[in-house]
Amino acid sequence: MTFDEYQAAALKTARKKTDRDELLHLVLGLMGEAGEIAEKFKKLIRDHESDESKIDRADIGKELGDVLWYIAVLANYLDIPLDDIATKNIAKLADRQKRGTIKGSGDNR
Repeated sequence: MTFDEYQAAALKTARKKTDRDELLHLVLGLMGEAGEIAEKFKKLIRDHESDESKIDRADIGKELGDVLWYIAVLANYLDIPLDDIATKNIAKLADRQKRGTIKGSGDNR
C-alpha cells in the first residue's frame, strides 16, 4: 500500500472537510493521539523503570496507526498528498545527512 492509497482509505472514515471546525478537530486529534503515545512511555518510566521489554508493541502500534490516520486526513484537508510528504521528508533528511547536519536544531539546517 502506498501512502496515497492509505490516505484515500483513511478518508473513507473521515468527516467532511466542510464540517464545522474540522481543521481544529484534526489538529487536536493528532495532538491527542501523540499524547497517548507519550503517556504510555511516561508510565513505562514511572511504573517499569524504563524497562523496554515491558513495551506493549501491539498497543503502541495501534496508537501509531491513529497518529498516521490523523496525519493522512489533515494532509488531505490541506491538499497535500501523503506520498509527497513522505518523499520530501526523506529527501530533506538525506540532504541533512549528506551535509553532516542531521543532528542539531532548526528546520533549515
